Amino acid sequence: MVFRSNIKIVINAFLASLLVIVLIWISVLRLGVSFDFSFVIEYRSRIWQGFLMTVLLSLCGFVLSLFIGVFAALFQNGKVLFLKYISVIYVNFIRGTPLIMQIYLFYYIIGTAWGVENRFLSGVLILSIFEGAYIAEIIRGGIQGLEATQLEAARAVGFNKGQTIRLVIIPQLVARTLPPLVGQFSSIIKDSSLLSIIAVIELTQSIREISAMNFRLFESYLFLGILYLCLTIPLAMIGKVLEKYYNFEA
Repeated sequence: MVFRSNIKIVINAFLASLLVIVLIWISVLRLGVSFDFSFVIEYRSRIWQGFLMTVLLSLCGFVLSLFIGVFAALFQNGKVLFLKYISVIYVNFIRGTPLIMQIYLFYYIIGTAWGVENRFLSGVLILSIFEGAYIAEIIRGGIQGLEATQLEAARAVGFNKGQTIRLVIIPQLVARTLPPLVGQFSSIIKDSSLLSIIAVIELTQSIREISAMNFRLFESYLFLGILYLCLTIPLAMIGKVLEKYYNFEA
């Protein structure tokens, strides 16, 4: 029964993928475009450097945004009103405005005012501030989802505050937040492409410069999409595995 179900999933996934490929191919034929990807070999070093820069930006941005998100979530759930309101304003402002606006605001206005000239550092900070607001909501939701009965049970068996946090709260918080955090990392990778507007030489900026030199616009950006998929599809698969692993109620 399980084997038949898996075969059905594979067949339907194949047919869906085939339909997408056929639609794209028909569109290409209607435009009369002939693809030439020879530039990939010619500019392989530059593409690789941009790819590594995207990975490095995303990793640094994720670590710092996780740090920001944890504190923002704790402040929102805390009792210090000043910190709570600061966190609420931060989360609502970041989540309510587009990233491209924030890039201009933080780089050309705030960054210039404070003398932050390093584009890589600016890119990491901008990504971290933007993604930290979303991570804060993920963590805040995980904290609010903790069952009071389990905390009462921990006190009933004699756990002190430190043991309750270490043995009850943190394991449950990890189980609830780890899958969406993996998905957020995928978002960071895609959002890093907007840093090209401040000339951070990551993957999108590298491809933009290459397409301006070889005039292979379709091929360049199609290849760009494939490279991003090479990063985001494995993360999506990891996220699904983690969701199943931590789905204790199923």
